[in-house]
Amino acid sequence: MAGGFRPIDREGLAAHLTERITGRSGRVRVLVDGAPPAGPVTLARSVAELLRDRGRGSLAVDADDFLRPASVRLEFGHTDAGMFLDGWLDEPALRREVLGPAGPDGSGSVLPRLRDAVRDRAFRDGPVPLGPEGVVLLAGGRLLGRGLPAELTVHLRMGRAALERRLAPDQAWTAVAFARYEAEGDPGAHADVLVMADHPDRPALRDR
Repeated sequence: MAGGFRPIDREGLAAHLTERITGRSGRVRVLVDGAPPAGPVTLARSVAELLRDRGRGSLAVDADDFLRPASVRLEFGHTDAGMFLDGWLDEPALRREVLGPAGPDGSGSVLPRLRDAVRDRAFRDGPVPLGPEGVVLLAGGRLLGRGLPAELTVHLRMGRAALERRLAPDQAWTAVAFARYEAEGDPGAHADVLVMADHPDRPALRDR
């Protein structure tokens, strides 16, 4: 495939990421970035399961469980693309509760969920201990280019036409925001592993 990409299936992609992670010692933070139809959370959970099968503690965290309160993120309405890009994610909470503790000098105790966005109230989860060789996989959209600390970054790139075909009707408005994210943020340039995901079951990957 042109451009250094090679075809792979979803199982192979999960196995490839697992191999890259297990090649590192100590705690590892992984960002799996992509719009919902590209399946970043599903991929992160698959990798976490493979890691646990190998005896390595791991936790997949859904970034949508770390959104800011509705009064803040919906200040300009439910479909404001600018706020969706830059004002929905609770970055300080992700750093404080997930990525900081999972870092080499962190406590190793990671909060799996913070806020129920549907009910707009906090979950009651307690921290999960990762251990000295633990792995946290933070998955969701709009994660790259923010300076979030990680040892491995993955971007699942989906073109706008494919995205518009696959987005749920109530999420169709986000296609504009994700197109801006690709054009202005160039998340692929920040990714250690870039995955072309227009056909999620038949992706192609390129390692940096």
